[in-house]
Amino acid sequence: MLTVLDSINLSTEYLKNKGIDSPRINAELLLAHILKCKRLQLYLSYDRPLKEDEIILYRELLKRRCKFEPLQYITGSTEFYGLEFKVTPAVLIPRPETELLVETIVSNYREKEIIKILDIGTGSGNISIALAKLLPEASIVAIDISEEALTIARENAKHNFATDRIQFLCHDILSDALLKDNDFDIIVSNPPYVTLEDFQMLDNELKDHEPTIALTDQADGFSFYRVITSKAGFYLKNEGEIYFEIGHCHTQQVKELLVSNNFGNIQIIKDFQNIDRVIIGEKL
Repeated sequence: MLTVLDSINLSTEYLKNKGIDSPRINAELLLAHILKCKRLQLYLSYDRPLKEDEIILYRELLKRRCKFEPLQYITGSTEFYGLEFKVTPAVLIPRPETELLVETIVSNYREKEIIKILDIGTGSGNISIALAKLLPEASIVAIDISEEALTIARENAKHNFATDRIQFLCHDILSDALLKDNDFDIIVSNPPYVTLEDFQMLDNELKDHEPTIALTDQADGFSFYRVITSKAGFYLKNEGEIYFEIGHCHTQQVKELLVSNNFGNIQIIKDFQNIDRVIIGEKL
């Protein structure tokens, strides 16, 4: 008879030997997914014997994890800003660091009555949906080049009751003609900024499983920043603002792009590790 505790202990050792970081947490989360319970509830069920079909499924999921398939893709969901999001290999897995981007906008616009936001490269829709939930007067246009990603984003908006204030559009910001709207208060984007060279050095979980199009611009890491800043003047109202997530070595170059495209009052927001994470510019 294999109990919950036995399964966790054996799986933890198995994952550890395969080089998986945080093997105990992974083992617990996968088992909680199978048993349809919260991870902490496992601690109250240590003596519960697993059924044969549960054991078979658990082994299958453990094998997938040992091939470095991200945990979130295996379970099919992740949490972002306290909300649940469906994720598949069609979308980048939302990162905790990106919550700072949302938090900064919410902090600056919480007292505003009506604001209009353009989210460029929405992916799973996590930024747009979190903003819609936290800024009840906001209306949002969220664009992405991938129809698959937009399908996931729409599902996430429905799941989180945010469909009424977000318009999802398939649009390639790099090459498509300008959108008609030009009265946004905010542009927000967490664009692909990994260079081709750096992409080859990424962990297997990122490089082999997450969508390449959402990670790298296939060039020097600044293609999206260049295009977005060059078009932002058309999209934004006077004194409108642009909010970018940036990589650890992008600050100076992105700041120069903003300044050269008539943005001022540049602000840099550091994350909890004291790394530059968000840059803000105001249209002059």
